[in-house]
Amino acid sequence: MSTHARPLADWLAAASDDDLRRLFTARRVRPDAAWQDFFDAAEALLDPASLAKVLPALTAAEARALTDTTSGASAGALQERLTALALLRPDGTPYPPVTAAIAGRPTPEPVTDRPVPPRSSDAASAHAAERAFTTVAVLADLLLIARERPFALLTGGGVNAGEKRQLTEAGVPGELVDTLASIALQAGLAVSADRRLRSSRSAEEWLRSSAVDRWSVLARSFRDALPRGIRSADGGWIPPESWLDAHPWDQGWPERSETLHDAARLLGLIAEDGTEPEWAAALRSGDAAETDALARLLPAEVDRIFLQNDLTAIAPGPLEPALDVRLRTIAARESAAQASSYRFTAESVAHAFATGETEQSILDFLGTLSLTGIPQPLSYLIAQTAQRHGLVRVSTDEETGRTRIESTDGHLIDTMAVDQSLRPLALTAHVGSLTTRVGRDTVYWALTDARYPATLVGSDGALLVRERHPAPASEAAHADASDLSPLIDRLRSHQGPDADAAWLDRELEAAVRTKSVLQVTVGMPDGSTRELLLEATGMGGGRLRGRDRAADVERTLPVSSIRAATIVAP
Repeated sequence: MSTHARPLADWLAAASDDDLRRLFTARRVRPDAAWQDFFDAAEALLDPASLAKVLPALTAAEARALTDTTSGASAGALQERLTALALLRPDGTPYPPVTAAIAGRPTPEPVTDRPVPPRSSDAASAHAAERAFTTVAVLADLLLIARERPFALLTGGGVNAGEKRQLTEAGVPGELVDTLASIALQAGLAVSADRRLRSSRSAEEWLRSSAVDRWSVLARSFRDALPRGIRSADGGWIPPESWLDAHPWDQGWPERSETLHDAARLLGLIAEDGTEPEWAAALRSGDAAETDALARLLPAEVDRIFLQNDLTAIAPGPLEPALDVRLRTIAARESAAQASSYRFTAESVAHAFATGETEQSILDFLGTLSLTGIPQPLSYLIAQTAQRHGLVRVSTDEETGRTRIESTDGHLIDTMAVDQSLRPLALTAHVGSLTTRVGRDTVYWALTDARYPATLVGSDGALLVRERHPAPASEAAHADASDLSPLIDRLRSHQGPDADAAWLDRELEAAVRTKSVLQVTVGMPDGSTRELLLEATGMGGGRLRGRDRAADVERTLPVSSIRAATIVAP
């Protein structure tokens, strides 16, 4: 039991619920923390392990101010902030455990203002704009892939090497995957659940936005998610040259600072020569993004394509995002550059039908998009795929609850019955169809993977459209999981009127557990007090038992008569 926890417990009890919520959030307190009262909270917040987590998060100015207080100096303007983090007492002096925790840590250098980077030249701005455009496009590719096939993540949050190799083959540079994933997560365009990265629901709207609007979302979210150490007072960021020194007690900060620099360069917020493009100045100052200068340097988007007889499509420039996203549900993109190419295959068109497209909707879309009409080979491919679509129907038998597979083509039923890739489904022949205990959606996707023209059918016979990996709810929907109100309410419920008596009980119980020697002040019947040096041995029934060091006898003292108790030695 730390005697230093008592002043902090008193401060916590007197703090408002909002102050406690901010403190617990900053100190990364879990909502399910097993604290019963403010004494538990104070002890936990002053525990070396807890301090080891919060100290690296301090900015350079906060770390220096905290170090100064250990030598008797004032924390100045940062005293209120450090007190709110439970590192300083209200009088501005550090708690002894805090002093011990920062002993041996390097003393941060005085914080000095550095000049903002100079404005980029025309050439540097053009290169930064090109890089921002490329980043936005590649991130869109990443999200489209993640929508169909979520990525497996490592324990630390990065994408594993196997996934990176596959992404590289799909045109996403492997060395940029982790940075791009971080940008997407910050912007809420991707979510991490069950150690897999998946595009979020908000990503669907973002994917269909213009390149400038896409960039604005990414740049704004990047700024808003920057660590406190590099955020400026006006809501922007400090000069990038100062980022490396922002968190001097965080051993992982140099690597993280470099990652943030890389992300800023990818987004065109910092030019390759370290200068600042025109469109980044407003964001750095905490204002809304000014996109006109960026838009002037971006390639013009097109809304038409050339459809060719070899079942390919050529876009003579960057295709408008909304059109690109829809076209890529029908055709596989083969190359991405100023002129992108797409290829139609039976599988890609079947994928479009599975997402809800029809033969007519595809023809209408391509007809409005094409500068060359719809070639006959493509029309034939779409019609042929439409005829096969729905040839295998997957439904649930309402009587048995089993999944039923039906088809007007008996040969397909016979083929599926002996298909070795479908053995895990344990298909059973039943009156011209196949049945299984496996769930309907699982059967549907297994058949789709095996390239059977399967469709889902509801109880009313209507065709159903399913997403294979539905986007999980946004993180905001999980806000209740981090709600600290129940914890604060529990602490308040154990906040009794006699804090002194409660604290004394805790001190005595802790002394008994550790067999400590106590300096006890006992109130006598005549109103006087007496000092005893006791080796605490037990406590129960409102009485403390211990051996009197001076008289070498066992004593039993009513706890109600003890005025004060201090641990002398364990």
